[in-house]
Amino acid sequence: MRIVIVGAGVVGTATGKGFARRGHAVMFVDTDARRVDALRREGAAASSELDLRGPAATVMLSVPTPSSSAGYDLSAVRNAAAAVGEALRSAEELSTVVLRSTVAPGTLEGTVQPIIEQRSGQRAGEGFALASNPEFLRAECALEDFLAPWMTVVASRSKRTRERLAELYRPFGGTLELFADPAEAEFVKLVHNVFNATKISFFNEVWSLASHLGLDAHRIAATVASSAEASWNPGYGIRGGRPYGGECLPKDVSGFLGFALELGLDAPMAAATRAVNERLIREADQPTIDLRSPVEPDPGPAGVPRR
Repeated sequence: MRIVIVGAGVVGTATGKGFARRGHAVMFVDTDARRVDALRREGAAASSELDLRGPAATVMLSVPTPSSSAGYDLSAVRNAAAAVGEALRSAEELSTVVLRSTVAPGTLEGTVQPIIEQRSGQRAGEGFALASNPEFLRAECALEDFLAPWMTVVASRSKRTRERLAELYRPFGGTLELFADPAEAEFVKLVHNVFNATKISFFNEVWSLASHLGLDAHRIAATVASSAEASWNPGYGIRGGRPYGGECLPKDVSGFLGFALELGLDAPMAAATRAVNERLIREADQPTIDLRSPVEPDPGPAGVPRR
């Protein structure tokens, strides 16, 4: 397959090199001449100009999306979408535009699609295909993660596009999740990172209390990572809108907070956990969840394959 990587940063470079190792024809495109030169010195095809003439291409947008309290800065995404739209004007075959960057839900269809349509004079689904394919790569080992993924997420309104991208990624292994709504894939990536950040902050809170008591915080955390059902049961607690209940969880969250208060230490993660639960109890007429009532994962949208 002909693959064009727009944005040769950490993600774009790992993505392109990974596909090249599988025998695909990869072209890197970046506005930074130093990156282009470096890739060329490594023997890769690289250019500062985007050209979609010739065979159909899968164009992967892997540009940076820095954020602030106001949300994501989509300047690079908009510029990349505009460049793709202009290049599509002279494209001879239908190309697939894939957004790899981390963005807020709705960005692909709300921002990228209208820019490409306006610049190309073509409509999505007719002149070009559109998909979301968020990356899950760690900066320090991005290529290794790409070559052996834990999970790959692909979304497109087009079933054919989902299937084509699934075939592209299947040789790499790992779980493949396909969605019909691109916003769901975009939100998966965002929630994925916030969940990781939340877990780190919570165990830092635990570390603070354990260290204050002279306890082995690292061994405590490692044991909980194996003992807590939320750690080993993928379906536990993921049904939204249902507060936790039962005998143990409300009692022990409050006990944890009271214990921290006695020590004169803050426990904002645990406090927020209780506050969210109390709000749900007040606002939602839903049954609570406890450890004796395991929750099965939602099967996903009807008609969308899950592998």
